[in-house]
Amino acid sequence: MVSSNGRLRIVFNGEIYNYRELRQRLERAGATFRTQSDTEVLLAGFEAMGTDWFRELRGMYAFALHDEVAGRMFLVRDPYGIKPLYYADDGWTIRAASQVKALLAGGAISAQKEPAGLAGFLMFGSVPDPFTCYQAIRAVPAGTCIEVDSFGIRRYLRFADHALELSSSELDTAAASDVADVLRTAVMESVRAHMVADVPIGTFLSGGIDSGALLGLMRDTTSDPLFASTIVFEEFCNSDLDESSLASQCAERYGVEHRKRLVRTTELEEDLPKILSAMDQPSIDGINTWFAAKACREQGLKVAISGIGGDELLGGYPSFRSVPQWHRWSRWPRKSRDWGGPCVSLRSRCFENGSPTKRVPPA
Repeated sequence: MVSSNGRLRIVFNGEIYNYRELRQRLERAGATFRTQSDTEVLLAGFEAMGTDWFRELRGMYAFALHDEVAGRMFLVRDPYGIKPLYYADDGWTIRAASQVKALLAGGAISAQKEPAGLAGFLMFGSVPDPFTCYQAIRAVPAGTCIEVDSFGIRRYLRFADHALELSSSELDTAAASDVADVLRTAVMESVRAHMVADVPIGTFLSGGIDSGALLGLMRDTTSDPLFASTIVFEEFCNSDLDESSLASQCAERYGVEHRKRLVRTTELEEDLPKILSAMDQPSIDGINTWFAAKACREQGLKVAISGIGGDELLGGYPSFRSVPQWHRWSRWPRKSRDWGGPCVSLRSRCFENGSPTKRVPPA
């Protein structure tokens, strides 16, 4: 999109959840709009406030914005890094795209592998920012704006740092007396913001607390029809890892249209090449997400809310308790010459057997 005066141009992927409130602020300041889109609000806000505008945005987004007058480009990624944005700087040209393979497709960027990206994937299950699988390509860090001019990268502007905010924040005494109310209010407000859409909304529903809680909060925010999809892998049917019956109970409780989607081994084998291609960067959650999104698409949905990350944020897996305990218990044998070796060996075997690791349920 191009601004009305032709000064700004933007390529934008994502959604700005608070764009209506931001638009009202800009209109009170004298701005006029030609469309109802959040993209035009991005342009108008940047024209009014410059890079300070990025701190006002709430949503998931990645965009490249070019200022014709200043001769500068801004690569901007949302505070949680939900939307991908990659760049390559060879000293002569800076290229940016939403996918690593898009940058490689031009043929001007080295495809030499990045050991740190591979090591990060093997350790964490995903490639940690700012690394990718290639040495010449980096991810724009979450909550960061990279400013570029004709001489190259001018500066890195960190406009949001959630990790720092969480580590330094404190609940006041009154709020801390009922953490559940504080948490519910915050999550409810977040869900309400995510429900801004002009198409029907669905959700990835497992039998877990996180997706069930999200579905309940979605129902609290609207009386419109809601939709839910649950993935059942053939090999897990009627086992402890089959959560579809719990998901059905949850869907019935909140009155949503629910679909249980069976994924057979043959379909997994057929889809795997397409999954790896669409994934761009490797991720252990990619396969579950692929089939959950596929099921929603088959329901005719274009928008779905997911509870991915809920367990990690709230410490929901057993490993969040067991691993610290094992770490504490492992300290005292080190001080003992007689028991140190046997205890370390026993601990290693337990970890290999998977007792303190997190169990990953189907989507």
